[in-house]
Amino acid sequence: MNANRGTRAVAFLGSIGSVLALVMAAAAPCCLPIFAAFAGVIGLSALGLDEQFVLYAVQGFALIALMGLVFAVSRHRQFGPLIIGGMAAVAMFFSFHARFSALLVYLGLGGLCVASVWNYLLSRKRKDVILQSVITCPKCGQHAEETMPTNACLFFYECSRCGVMLKPKPGDCCVFCSYGSVPCPPVQTRSLCCS
Repeated sequence: MNANRGTRAVAFLGSIGSVLALVMAAAAPCCLPIFAAFAGVIGLSALGLDEQFVLYAVQGFALIALMGLVFAVSRHRQFGPLIIGGMAAVAMFFSFHARFSALLVYLGLGGLCVASVWNYLLSRKRKDVILQSVITCPKCGQHAEETMPTNACLFFYECSRCGVMLKPKPGDCCVFCSYGSVPCPPVQTRSLCCS
């Protein structure tokens, strides 16, 4: 498993943790009465889970959700979901360990769900950057697969067959955007280009 796929899997924990925290909260209808009807519909009340276990499980899954949101920041560089998820987790832990308030638990669970949905939408918008591009020489038609740099633009490229020096076309930031099969990484991610 490569590092990118591993980070994506850990970031997905935010969604899993939020859903499981909600399910566990529904399994404790005496502390959180709004969930009593939901627990009855999906059959959680028939499990007869210990209330103390359920409350610790809700907190554990909230921590898993928060951990997933932390790792998701490294993928999409947006702190909004993490801030909302962090405030939601603080509200829940304050309610469980300082002064119990069902309203704070509801708000905390709702905040985790909002953060997870926002995180999911950000992850869907982001696509993986392709670093391989095939440059085609306009003079001789030579095709050459090249690896694009992620930290700089390539302004000049010499064709290995005919020796012509390629430069970006007007309006393009680099030779990959002008002659490559795939535009450069900054253009792919819609971030600022080097030009």
